[in-house]
Amino acid sequence: MIELKNLVKTYGDTNAVDNLSLRIEKGEVFGLLGPNGAGKSTTILMLCGLIQPTSGECLIDGIEVSKNPIEVKRRLGYMPEDVGFYPNLSAGRNLDFFAKLNDIPDTERKERIEVLLRLVGLSGVEKKVGGYSKGMRQRLGIAKALVNDPDVVILDEPTANLDPQGVSDYRRIIRNIAGSGKTILVSSHILSEVSKVCSRVGIMQKGKLVRDGSWDEITRNLDLLGLPEIIINVETESGMPELIHEDIIRVDYFAERTKARISASKDIRADIGRTLYKSGTFPKEICLDAVTTEDAVLSYYNG
Repeated sequence: MIELKNLVKTYGDTNAVDNLSLRIEKGEVFGLLGPNGAGKSTTILMLCGLIQPTSGECLIDGIEVSKNPIEVKRRLGYMPEDVGFYPNLSAGRNLDFFAKLNDIPDTERKERIEVLLRLVGLSGVEKKVGGYSKGMRQRLGIAKALVNDPDVVILDEPTANLDPQGVSDYRRIIRNIAGSGKTILVSSHILSEVSKVCSRVGIMQKGKLVRDGSWDEITRNLDLLGLPEIIINVETESGMPELIHEDIIRVDYFAERTKARISASKDIRADIGRTLYKSGTFPKEICLDAVTTEDAVLSYYNG
C-alpha cells in the first residue's frame, strides 16, 4: 500500500533522506522511529505530496505521488504534529468544512462526522475548538485525517505533549482504526508509544533506513548489538525452580516465585523455556523487558 523507492531529498550539501526504500503492506500498522533530525518528517512530507523528492519515488496503492498528487490525496489521511483548526468553530463544524473540501456529499457528511466524533470521544462536545486541551485537539486531528475515509492514514508525532489520558485515548483510537483494515504509518521518536500500537517498525538515522522488521526481528541477535546486559521478564503459573545459567548475571524473584526479572549477558529466553519445561513449570510469559528493547533500538541509532 505504501512503497518508497530509492528516495532522496537534498538540502544544500545534506541528504535529509538518503536512498530510502521501504514497503508497507495493506492493513499494516507501521512505526517509523528515529531521533530528531533522522529524516522522518521529510519522508512523510514527500509521501503526502507536500514537498518534491530530489530523486526516487513515493507510491500510495501503486500511484506515484509526485505525478498524481490529487489522486493520492483522495486515498490519504494526514495528521501533522501541530494540527490546525478554526478556533471559533465547534469540532463538528470544523469537520464539516474539511468534508466539504473533500467533496463529500451532503447526504453523507452529517452521518460520517457523527461516527468520527464518537470514535475519538468528542461526540456531544459543543464548545469551540479554541477551548480544547492538547489531547482533545489531537483526537480531533485523527478525526480530521479520517474524514475522507482514506485507505492510508499517516500520523506525525501523534502523542507529542499528550498527558497519560490523552495517550491512552490515542492508543484506543489507533486500535479501532487498525481493525477497519486501513494502513497506518506512525512517525515518532517515542519508542514506548510506537511499541504499543505498531506490529512492524523501521528505524531511521541520518536520512537512512538502518533497520526494519517486527519487534522480534529488531531484537533478534541481541548478542551482536554490544548491550551491557539483557533484561528478561518471566512469569509462570506456579512457583518456578531456581534459574541457573552461565550467562545469568542476576535473578530477582517476585510474587511467590511466579515472577522473575533476569539480567543476563546474552538472550537466553530459549534456555529458560527449556528449564521450565523440564521442571514441569508452565510459563505464562518469557519476554524482553522494555529497557532491553529500548537499548536495542538505541544501538541502531548509534550505529
